[in-house]
Amino acid sequence: MIEIKTLATGSTGNCYWISDGSTPLLLECGISFKQIQKALNFKTSDLAGVLVTHEHKDHCKAVKDVADRGLDIYMSPGTKDSLGFQHHRIRSVEVKKQFQLGTWTILPFDVEHDVSEPFGFLLANEAGDKLLFATDTYYIRYKFPGLTHLMIESNYSQKILDGNVESGSTPSFLRDRVMQSHFSLENLIAFLKVNDLSKVEEIHLLHLSDSNSNEEEFKKEVQAATGKVVYVA
Repeated sequence: MIEIKTLATGSTGNCYWISDGSTPLLLECGISFKQIQKALNFKTSDLAGVLVTHEHKDHCKAVKDVADRGLDIYMSPGTKDSLGFQHHRIRSVEVKKQFQLGTWTILPFDVEHDVSEPFGFLLANEAGDKLLFATDTYYIRYKFPGLTHLMIESNYSQKILDGNVESGSTPSFLRDRVMQSHFSLENLIAFLKVNDLSKVEEIHLLHLSDSNSNEEEFKKEVQAATGKVVYVA
């Protein structure tokens, strides 16, 4: 069994708490440590670590404070180099090389974003659950067998984004940047259709754009495409 709590999601900050009942983790720390403490009722000492996908502030804002509080933080060598400071609690992990964190076996994989070395993470626990965590990527090149949970970006709809450009509310250069750095609803559904979802229990949609998405529509479309329980973070 996997428990998932969204502490924050979107361009203002991303932070998620997960646990398999034995080992709680944070995925991202893009809000202040005070906000993290408050959201977790000040129970942060039992966290086994923090996974960070890349160096944009909405994903790593609290890295220094989290490290100073004695929590180990795991990220790519490229992300570590891009932070601009060193800390003994910040650990580099290599792409496609598994590592262990409590009862979790974690596999980092490469994704596509406009940063130095962004990661997604595949997390498996001892009970046989498999959680895919992928955000801030316009494409995922891999297939993942045996997934039970997905936490995955669905940032924008191409139709909504194009409509906003045509109406003048979104400049065309911003559309190009969004399309080259974030996962669209259309790409998400295509990705889901080529993966084996037979064991999937939950799909959590993350990092929806304030102006280029529609929460109800996205939930309905992903439910219709997969037949699975869908939550919007």
